[in-house]
Amino acid sequence: MYFCGVFKPGIVRGKKVLPLINHLEIVDIAAEGKAIGKADGMVVFVPYVAPGDIVDVQVNRKRKSYMEATLVTFHKYSDLRVKPQCEHFGLCGGCKWQHISYESQLNYKQKQVEDQLIRIGKLDVPAIQPIVPSDNQFFYRNKLEFTFSSSRWLTNEEISSGADITDRSAVGFHIPEMFDKVFDVKKCWLQGDPSNAIRDEIRSFALKYGLPFFDLRDHGGFLRNLIIRTSSTGDLMVIVSFYSENEQWRTKLLDHLAVQFPAITSLMYVINGKPNDTITDQEIVCYKGNDHMFEEMEGLRFKIGPKSFYQTNSAQAYKLYKVTRDFAALRGDEIVYDLYTGTGTIANFVAGKASKVIGVEFVPEAIEDAKNNSALNHIANTQFFAGDMKDVLNNKFVETHGRPDVVILDPPRAGVHQDVIDTLLYIMPERIVYVSCNPATQARDLALMNDAYRIDAVQPVDMFPQTQHVENVVRLTRRD
Repeated sequence: MYFCGVFKPGIVRGKKVLPLINHLEIVDIAAEGKAIGKADGMVVFVPYVAPGDIVDVQVNRKRKSYMEATLVTFHKYSDLRVKPQCEHFGLCGGCKWQHISYESQLNYKQKQVEDQLIRIGKLDVPAIQPIVPSDNQFFYRNKLEFTFSSSRWLTNEEISSGADITDRSAVGFHIPEMFDKVFDVKKCWLQGDPSNAIRDEIRSFALKYGLPFFDLRDHGGFLRNLIIRTSSTGDLMVIVSFYSENEQWRTKLLDHLAVQFPAITSLMYVINGKPNDTITDQEIVCYKGNDHMFEEMEGLRFKIGPKSFYQTNSAQAYKLYKVTRDFAALRGDEIVYDLYTGTGTIANFVAGKASKVIGVEFVPEAIEDAKNNSALNHIANTQFFAGDMKDVLNNKFVETHGRPDVVILDPPRAGVHQDVIDTLLYIMPERIVYVSCNPATQARDLALMNDAYRIDAVQPVDMFPQTQHVENVVRLTRRD
């Protein structure tokens, strides 16, 4: 039994008085990761709580069929709870499930896949395999990006203290849904050493010499972003993004980093004076070391540049790609299309068990990486093409390169374009292996192919512990 709660006057939003809900029992978790309670016949979404908690919450948004609220106080704690490792939990939007045991996280991710495919998607699905857990629950990311801010986010304690706070500098992450609000990170549990030490050293150096941090609202300053990339081979890439050029201080900072952290194998910088933080369209300069790093997987080496995409959990990426290859069930004589190939990691990973692999990707730079990785590993049976998937994958393309026996799909969160699905239903490969980071759009796409294909295998993989995100692999076999 759960309590519906008692409404009390709370926040005034315009002419509306948004209620305080007392003794709300949290009963489930939604697909987007927020927990769910029910009050007055409406669903109430609340972050940073767990099923089994009984709480008072303050409604901050009310719609016809649901409300969104924030935690006020606890009356009972859930048995699923654990103590969060990170002192920034509840402020940072990166690890929203740290308060839930890892076993429970896996259960809810498994349930998310089941709900999207079976309950919501109404798909005929065989028994879903137990989710593949991550060996590392913390320090598993190989890439992190920090933001410099000249006006850091102040905590409620700092504001209520009335103290004159002179140091407003921050190197950290954005507050969720606030582009100009950054909190100062003390320790991040997502990336292993020396990630935290590098960030802290740059902060100390900048404060010591008065180097101005970026003004996110009015734009100005010197230090803008910091990207740290690591690999299982021991390579370490550091990219410092400056908003404006100051050769003297840029050189002093980079030289200081090189001396303090000799493990850095690739020290790079970029001058980015654009309104947005993206650097994919900017020149990235190699200051010291190599202009790339390497990742390894089953004896294959993958060259990763500063703009290259690579799965951010290297160990789990290997597990994910093994599931993908197993689902493809290649005998050695098949033509394989790897659509949304990225830098060709999956294409090169499965090439040894196929006759030919054709990769297609929208980003030209990614395709160049894919070609280079094939050459690096002496793989001669791959071909890669850049362009919009719905435009490239047409009848003429298939006639030129051969009808695929197996198609591997690894689209972005938005899923597969309708034109691509139409082409797949026309060329009718024997098998389709669909790798998805969004089970909701995956279920939608699977339903569109349901008349022609049956689902005969489903395998979730946990790529991102402490978050609600789940990767899911589905194998489709052509119906007779």
